[in-house]
Amino acid sequence: MCVQLTTGTRLARRAARSIAVLCAAVVLPLAAFVAHAESAPLATATDATSDLKFSQFFKSPIGPAGLELSDALRAADGRPVRLVGYMVAQEQARPGRFWLTPRPVRMSEHADGEADDLPAAAVTVLLDPSQQERLVAHRDGLVVLTGTLSIGRVEDESGRVSWIRLQLPPGALEAQSASASAQPDSRGHRH
Repeated sequence: MCVQLTTGTRLARRAARSIAVLCAAVVLPLAAFVAHAESAPLATATDATSDLKFSQFFKSPIGPAGLELSDALRAADGRPVRLVGYMVAQEQARPGRFWLTPRPVRMSEHADGEADDLPAAAVTVLLDPSQQERLVAHRDGLVVLTGTLSIGRVEDESGRVSWIRLQLPPGALEAQSASASAQPDSRGHRH
C-alpha cells in the first residue's frame, strides 16, 4: 500500500508539472500579446491614417516582369498614409512639389539632366493647390509626411513621369516647420 501511495504521489506531481508547463506555454504568450496590444496606440475613427514603408512598395522578390506594385501599395491608393523618408536635395527645386525617397539623394539636374539617381520607390510630394507656387527648402534627415497617396502613371508639364504621389493637405508644411523648430539641433539650439 505504501508503494501505491508513492506511485500515486509521483503521478500527481508529474500531472501537476505537466499542467504547469502547459499553462506556461499558453498563458505567457497570451500575456505578451496583451502587453504588446496595450502598449500600441489605438487607432480611432478620426485617425484613419496608416503607416506605409518604402519597403512595402514593390513585390519581392523581383520577378521576370521587373518591379511590380505590391498589394499593400495598391490598397493604400486614395487613402491617407504616413511616410517616413528623406527629402531629395535638388539643384533646381520646382514650386509646389518635391521628392521623398527611402535614402538620402542629391540631384544635380544641371550636370546630370534626366540621368538622375532617384530610386524606383521615389514619391512625388505635391503641395496643396493653394501652395502650387511655393518652393520648399530642403531639410536634412528623416521627414515624416502625412497625405493622400495616389498611384498610377502621371506625366507632368516638364515630361517627368511619376508612379507614386503623396498629396499634402493645406497647412502641412507649417505643421512640419513648427515641430522642427521645437526640436533642438545637434548644438542644442532651437531652429
